[in-house]
Amino acid sequence: MTSQGQSLNSTLDDNCQGNFRGTLLTIDSYLGDQDVERLKFLCRDSIAPKNLEKCGSALDIFEYLLAEERLSEEDPFFLAELLYTIKQKVLLRHLHYTKEQVENCLPFRRKVSLFRNLLYELSEDISSENLKSMIFLLRESVPKVQMEVSWRDEHAQSNGDRATPVSVEMLGASVDTLTSETSTKETAVYRMDRKHRGYCVVVNNHSFTSLSKRPGTNKDAECLRRVFQWLGFSVHIYVNVTKDHLEQVLQYFQTHPGHADGDCFVFCVLTHGKFGAVYSSDGNLIPIRQIMSHFTAQQCPALAHKPKLFFIQACQGEEIQPSVSIEADAVNPEHVPPSLQDSVPVEADFLLGLATVPGYVSFRHVEEGSWYIQSLYNHLKDLVPRREDILSILTAVNDDVSRQADRHGTKKQMPQPAFTLRKKVVFPVPQEELLL
Repeated sequence: MTSQGQSLNSTLDDNCQGNFRGTLLTIDSYLGDQDVERLKFLCRDSIAPKNLEKCGSALDIFEYLLAEERLSEEDPFFLAELLYTIKQKVLLRHLHYTKEQVENCLPFRRKVSLFRNLLYELSEDISSENLKSMIFLLRESVPKVQMEVSWRDEHAQSNGDRATPVSVEMLGASVDTLTSETSTKETAVYRMDRKHRGYCVVVNNHSFTSLSKRPGTNKDAECLRRVFQWLGFSVHIYVNVTKDHLEQVLQYFQTHPGHADGDCFVFCVLTHGKFGAVYSSDGNLIPIRQIMSHFTAQQCPALAHKPKLFFIQACQGEEIQPSVSIEADAVNPEHVPPSLQDSVPVEADFLLGLATVPGYVSFRHVEEGSWYIQSLYNHLKDLVPRREDILSILTAVNDDVSRQADRHGTKKQMPQPAFTLRKKVVFPVPQEELLL
């Protein structure tokens, strides 16, 4: 092993526990030089090129992945993906994965971009003559790498070896450059493969001590229960919640031990409101930010680095006179609302979905439920099976709800999300159908 490798090995002792280090050493012992070159090519988007050049073994690569927090004993999936891609599937057992498990996780946990995967697959099957033809076609764009790529491929051919990913790596870099304006590095996705999906809390306020009732809200609550159970959440619904009861619910879920094994957390509020706040059933105005603050990394460590999604069906501004079957969830209008982002905690992994933009009302049909929640329900049902992420789904909800005015006359509503998400939220496709 190289002196560089020995140095990295000593650092490895400090970064992971002995058992996991032993696992990495075992995997390293089964991987040859060509495997190392394949790994270096696949890790090009994860490890700086100057560091990749220093890597003389698979163990060196593992060290850099550990340092970049892309690999850990708690989450070894990236390494499982790499082994699966280079067709070293027999080694997956050392990481407690099967080929089928990796295949099932790839659609929403993939770390190697689809573009680099494509280049890798091409390089596995490409012939020497095809590679030279490609270099010839790109000669005006990649003159600096043409000779080196050609030489490497010819060298491999003269020794009876097939071209490996390293012989195409420079070509891949050139294609990266050529397509830099039209392709970007694939966005990471939040992990969704823990023991359970998580908890979904629904606060459904229908009756109030001093405010008007909200007919139609029970339809919304039932739709939320149905769709989030379908997505794998454990759903808890609380009806006509007072301020004190809401605080109890928040404290209960803030300290819930089940978050440790969950992927995500969802909190929905169906009630009256004005900008930046919602009403409890006993008429108290509670800031949305106060509700969300219970689940910051400091207050709820078990949800750190996990997506926390909040959906609020309540007006956020001035009231509009209701028609026969349409009501407005507005109380005490605010004419100069503060910024929506002020409602979101100043830390990562939060999403706040509001039924309407600041200063305006949101509408609820007294029998069919609110425009926003019904649209959210329908689009989750339709777009999760297409592997759309939550922000794409909410964009579709925005478009749908904004068109409701065309179907209901002159009233108009536009939802608005605010978020500090760092990755895409993509729910795994449920195996069973959603029962209507």
